[in-house]
Amino acid sequence: MLRSQFRRAVIRSAKAKVFAADRLLSVLGPVVSISLVDQLAGRVAVITGGSAGIGLAIATRFAAEGARVVITGRDQQALDAAVKHLGPLAAGVQGDASSPADLDRLAAALDRVDVLVANAGRGGHMTLATATEAQFDATADLTFRGTYFTVQRLAPLLSDGASVVLIASIAASNGTAGAAIYNASKAAVRSLARSLTRELGGRGIRVNALSPGPTQTAGFTAFAASRGEGFLEQIMADIPLGRVGLPEEVAAAALFLASAESSFITGVELVVDGGLSQV
Repeated sequence: MLRSQFRRAVIRSAKAKVFAADRLLSVLGPVVSISLVDQLAGRVAVITGGSAGIGLAIATRFAAEGARVVITGRDQQALDAAVKHLGPLAAGVQGDASSPADLDRLAAALDRVDVLVANAGRGGHMTLATATEAQFDATADLTFRGTYFTVQRLAPLLSDGASVVLIASIAASNGTAGAAIYNASKAAVRSLARSLTRELGGRGIRVNALSPGPTQTAGFTAFAASRGEGFLEQIMADIPLGRVGLPEEVAAAALFLASAESSFITGVELVVDGGLSQV
């Protein structure tokens, strides 16, 4: 039975890579390279906020690379659908990354962690004049506090030589009216990668920040629509590559940081934004 499950998982992994390649090729053309070697075979990868968007794209790519994936999410129905999508070697643990009790429950469900992607976060339009303490706490508690305590609670389970990827954002370097709380929280996440590099480096654990720019997710699409006609076109005009990114492209960068391909890289911020914040 286990052999049959493993065979099905291998077939599903290959199909997932073909799907990812087809999706990227449709946008990028023949420059795309998808390895047929499982880069995370035998690894246990945990992705918080993994039931949708960039988190689900990362989980999908990691599963296709042979990892045993554990994702978290607040909505049980969305979590169940994501686990079904990821296949028989995936599992879901319902919970909120801003809740210490939920993080303790996540840790109790795990034996070890080889790759940790702290992805859970939230934003929202809140100006200095209108932001409430409750809005501040809701954003900062999940985006920064939740990231910190996710790593803290799972640190004892991290294998020596593990990789931790903290999902930051190019917003950490931006000054955007109405986004001060979110931007500052993401800046704190990027800073956290530097300090945790020192704290965990003695165990050979690498900690890096991954900062996406505008990415084609349901959340970004809704945000762009809320900003009115012409907003998305202006964003794309400002991006040197002339388009927003795909979740699969962010996932490819996460895979690089999670895998042995980045074995001597730690403490850095890898920006995936088509050049928007760089030129």
